[in-house]
Amino acid sequence: MTDRLPDTHVDRLYDNTALRTLEAAAIDAAGDDDVLMARAGASAWAALRAHWPDAQRVLVLCGPGNNGGDGYVLASHARDAGCVVTVAHLIEHMPRSAPARRAAEAYHAAGGETRVVGDDALPVADVIVDALLGIGLDRPPDAALAALMRRVNAAGTPVLALDTPSGVDAGTGYVSDEAIRATVTVQFLAAHLGLATGAGLEHAGECELDALEVADAVLDGVSPTAIRLRAAALRARLSPRARNSHKGDAGYVLCVGGDHGHGGAIMLAAEAALRSGAGLVGVATRQAHVGPLLSRRPEAMPVAVGDSEADKEAFAGLLERADVVALGPGLGTAPWGSALYRQALACARPLVLDADALNLLAVGGDILPPDAVLTPHPGEAGRLLGCSAARVQADRPAALAALVQRYGCVVVLKGAGTLVAAPGVSMRVIAAGNPGMAVGGMGDVLTGCIAALRAQGHAALEAATTGALLHACAGDLAAVADGARGLLPSDLLFYLRREANP
Repeated sequence: MTDRLPDTHVDRLYDNTALRTLEAAAIDAAGDDDVLMARAGASAWAALRAHWPDAQRVLVLCGPGNNGGDGYVLASHARDAGCVVTVAHLIEHMPRSAPARRAAEAYHAAGGETRVVGDDALPVADVIVDALLGIGLDRPPDAALAALMRRVNAAGTPVLALDTPSGVDAGTGYVSDEAIRATVTVQFLAAHLGLATGAGLEHAGECELDALEVADAVLDGVSPTAIRLRAAALRARLSPRARNSHKGDAGYVLCVGGDHGHGGAIMLAAEAALRSGAGLVGVATRQAHVGPLLSRRPEAMPVAVGDSEADKEAFAGLLERADVVALGPGLGTAPWGSALYRQALACARPLVLDADALNLLAVGGDILPPDAVLTPHPGEAGRLLGCSAARVQADRPAALAALVQRYGCVVVLKGAGTLVAAPGVSMRVIAAGNPGMAVGGMGDVLTGCIAALRAQGHAALEAATTGALLHACAGDLAAVADGARGLLPSDLLFYLRREANP
């Protein structure tokens, strides 16, 4: 089994519409849908043997469509290899598609048997194969299917999902109230967008890809929905500096925020900008945070900004000097933060907006320049779109597209499988990061990363994409060093410098 593109660099992801188009093109190229099903079943059997070479008892749960047909083919291979095979299906899940019926008939003709699964206990197995739905999810599972999936998850047995874990939308990552939690998922033809972000990422387990011997020309005929970037892609995006570089070449980032009680957020953003390579970093914040910031990071240049007209004029001077403004960490939505937000939006400088700047944007609906970068987490994205965070998470790609359309600029939708997009381009998926990064302050570090890269000459979309990848890779290194639980945003700062240098 081989990936069409290197796992260590970038690969292409497809939503359900594109996957079905690919499947139709692949069947045409093969000349027979049975040929493709035979390849898929053989590939799935090879994956099972590779991951569980000692497995002798195999339970294959088959649905009514072509995914179930793949399961029957796998079951035939398992029987031929001497395994004890049980093929089971719900009473209403007799094979319906013509290829699935033929695969089931071939299994039975060779002596294989099937059973209807009811409320009785699942047969004891070393591996359970999920061939129930594949990419065919178009509605929540009914009561019988939901109950079966609950029993599979409760069994504690390794699960091999064919194409997509049942209950997971392969295109969006939406997960039904009940869905299979796979140990390994083998994807057919192309990688699925919904398994690369959000809850789908969690349910898919370890993902593999087999193009089923379909020619590159066939697969290249359908445009990907997204491009996934893995850790090794970072080195291609960051070139070494020239020997005669000076600080002006690396740009001046002005970090704006840190109302009373929130000084740590702007400190993290400023230090992250420095560690990501910005030549100069200024900070516009409350007077109370100037001393602690200088003590923590003397290379930063904090300036106290209050509420007077003189303060507004001083802040205007800081904005005039800046190459990029990182706006929002700890800013607050009170009059002080709101005034700085309004002044920064009017400064005609490249902007990276996070945290309270996004909350103020959600309320004000301001028009942004097309090279602005928004970095919402799902809750902030929901406020920007006027919906719940749960709705955002139910279809992260659609939420990202809606944000890009509404605000007309670059958007980074944070979370597991961070998504990045801009008007008129395919979205990017960040295949790095870990659960330890789910802690307050991580977004402030990301803001500093993106602003620093923008200041160093990267265009807005590339700064956002590379910054998100840099941030996630630093988080992974920090987690490897000392564990994910208890990981702090400040733990990333050392690794930002390491990863920012190819």
